[in-house]
Amino acid sequence: MRDHVRVVVQGRGRRGRGAGLARVLWAAAELTVTVGVVVLLLVVHQVWWTNRQAAAAAREEVQELESQWAAAPAPAPAPVSEDAGGGGGEELGGGGSSEVPSGGGRTAGAVPREAPARAAGSDAYAVLRVPRLGLVVPVAQGIDKRGVLDKGYVGHYPGTAAPGARGNFALAGHRNTHGEPFRYVNRLRAGDELIVDVRGRRFVYVVGKTLAQTTERDTGVIAPVPRSVVRPDAGYGEPGSYITLTTCTPEYSSRYRLVVWGTLKR
Repeated sequence: MRDHVRVVVQGRGRRGRGAGLARVLWAAAELTVTVGVVVLLLVVHQVWWTNRQAAAAAREEVQELESQWAAAPAPAPAPVSEDAGGGGGEELGGGGSSEVPSGGGRTAGAVPREAPARAAGSDAYAVLRVPRLGLVVPVAQGIDKRGVLDKGYVGHYPGTAAPGARGNFALAGHRNTHGEPFRYVNRLRAGDELIVDVRGRRFVYVVGKTLAQTTERDTGVIAPVPRSVVRPDAGYGEPGSYITLTTCTPEYSSRYRLVVWGTLKR
């Protein structure tokens, strides 16, 4: 009788399991790279592309305002209601905003006396110029994020004074993304000019004080007589004609607010 020899081949199962693990790891690596690329594209869109779009739109708005002002005489100012402007967004007291302190969006007793005329088809009514920063940006009523700040505009806090009026003309703007008009306001120093043009009229404010950091709920900084309620030593103590710029700090964060104050030049 012929003996039968059985040959047992071992190791094929292990190689199979190893190949399966390699495929899983390769798929995971591809997924990680894909997710990384998507995240990178989103960051580029948010930080770079939205800036270009908003900045370009803001420049066009300034040109449109100036063209309309040149073509028509300045009309008589119209009264403004307490409801002028939007809510939310990048301001102090906006409840979740990223450029301003939060706590209501209005300052009692600081209702503007007049509302400058807006350009046709636009919410913008003024132009803010900051020579030290080379900044020229439209100013719109309200501090709504989508309707004002994300357009690259600067927003006029509802309930605060009109340009040149007694009280506090308070503004909010993005520091990063969407045109980031207030990105470098931390570079402003005492004596720098903040110029506000409103159809045939120019109001020149002079930077007097800054508050490097305060909370988003520090609504005192946009009061008629601006003074921080968090840092009572920061601000002013007498009535006057003030301007306030508010934005986020540190950069790429909305944890705190940076504030710049100025007084109307006589």
